[in-house]
Amino acid sequence: MAETTSPMLIDDDDNNFSAIPNKGKSVVVAGNPPASKDTPWVEKYRPKCLDDVAAHRDIVDTIDRLTSENRLPHLLLYGPPGTGKTSTILAVARKLYGAQYQNMILELNASDDRGIDIVRQQIQDFASTQSFSFGVKSSVKLVLLDEADAMTKDAQFALRRVIEKYTKNTRFALICNHVNKIIPALQSRCTRFRFAPLDAVHITERLKHIVKAEGLDVTESGLAALVRLCNGDMRKALNILQSTHMASQQITEEAVYLCTGNPLPKDIEQISYWLLNEQFADSFKRIYEIKTRKGLALVDIVREVTTFVFKIKMPPSVRVQLVNDLADIEYRLSFGCNDKLQLGSVIASFTRARSALVAAAN
Repeated sequence: MAETTSPMLIDDDDNNFSAIPNKGKSVVVAGNPPASKDTPWVEKYRPKCLDDVAAHRDIVDTIDRLTSENRLPHLLLYGPPGTGKTSTILAVARKLYGAQYQNMILELNASDDRGIDIVRQQIQDFASTQSFSFGVKSSVKLVLLDEADAMTKDAQFALRRVIEKYTKNTRFALICNHVNKIIPALQSRCTRFRFAPLDAVHITERLKHIVKAEGLDVTESGLAALVRLCNGDMRKALNILQSTHMASQQITEEAVYLCTGNPLPKDIEQISYWLLNEQFADSFKRIYEIKTRKGLALVDIVREVTTFVFKIKMPPSVRVQLVNDLADIEYRLSFGCNDKLQLGSVIASFTRARSALVAAAN
């Protein structure tokens, strides 16, 4: 048998464990040092227990109940980034194993090599060894595979047998953004939970808690801008909040938009007015000037203008054609096409839409 990757450790009250050397480098360490001033807020305010998870109470309560009854199944947590998947499973691990859980959990991230050799050696060796950890409520170990959709197909096929073989003393938790990249055989062995983008209410509550803890000066419009720009991603909201705080004393709507480089709503309204009312040459000149002066990306303008189009009253047929044209432009911009030509295409699309509106009115 291959050499065991996680040597047996006897818990010692006087000993604050550090990470297991060499192959155990990816094992989570329980005794985290206190957060310093330069710690990113994403890590500083990461939930430590299940009660601190901002949203998805139905999922969290279900996992909490399974954990309490010692009936935790293999888990597959999937959904967009920043919705609390990793935080939830780490909180579960803390509840299961208490303060000294470093020899009970193996965490492998996308940064680690997770080919078929890792499954056959490191994961299999960790799962096959018994753990003697006094004072731990559960003797079942946990293998956490973050960004599991980045694993090779061969590694996923090899993992099927490992999961079945060591179910008695090991649980597997797979975390991914795209569940369709996980082979069906692995999906069927796990209990699936989808983490949807966070509601604005939950993000606002969590941001207010952090604003109070850090003593920040945040206006209501600035808070609303943070929630609007993060699109349900708590990690993104915290990163924007910290970046804006470092750039400006007061966090206002304008400061948030300037820090992220997104066009301001009033600029989008002005651009939309020019697109709907000005002649081609005038509209091109004015939009190109504001784009250059404020350093706006055309792809951001197109995305925001598309949202604005849905607020304008127009016949469905005209709206459908206009949105289809803007989608084509956004697709072309993703391949690095010329900005000037694509700006001309945006204005041309709106010119056709205006002609169709006039024809519909007559």
